[in-house]
Amino acid sequence: MNIREDSFCYLSLKESFFLLIKPDDNIYSNTSIRNSFFEELESLVKLGLKNIEISWSNNKNWLDLLSDIKTKYPRVNLGSASIVNKQSIEDSLKIGLNFSMMKFWDKDLFNYAQSKNYLLIPGINNLKDLKDATNLNCNIIKIYPIKSKDNSIDILKYKNIDFIAAGGLSINDLKNYKSLGYKSVVIGDKAIKNKKFDPKIFEWLKNN
Repeated sequence: MNIREDSFCYLSLKESFFLLIKPDDNIYSNTSIRNSFFEELESLVKLGLKNIEISWSNNKNWLDLLSDIKTKYPRVNLGSASIVNKQSIEDSLKIGLNFSMMKFWDKDLFNYAQSKNYLLIPGINNLKDLKDATNLNCNIIKIYPIKSKDNSIDILKYKNIDFIAAGGLSINDLKNYKSLGYKSVVIGDKAIKNKKFDPKIFEWLKNN
């Protein structure tokens, strides 16, 4: 592993989930919604939230939002999600993000990130793509969507890889997936309840 991967693994092991935020367009245009978002985020970070990823969007407002988060919370392990092309990697590099996650496996995109010395984590759910990724010395892999994982994938056989579970998971799933050998989970759609962060995430952070 390189230094960037070591740092990422330390943070993801220290706190065992990633909060995936998919900003609504209103966050860019509505000051009240934006302020409310930052108030909630502030509370989560104060409680100890370490790992945040924001879905990439092809617009200047996204760059501004991520830059604001990075400036406000320099110690947060901040990354981008749903990476689909070279521009999304370039945008992430421009802001100085720590990592990005792909939805699915894209060998060319992974190699492009490697050429930039940038940590890009693939989403994989079948054995063929997993073999491709391991052949390229990929040490951190997201199994996504976890509910449709190929049954022939046994993550316990891959001692040198840190696996992250993702897709339809909530904070309630964390303990189970950790017990199955996953280093971390991504909490995305189920992180939001009634346009607010799930109260159980606040509870978990208070108690851990």
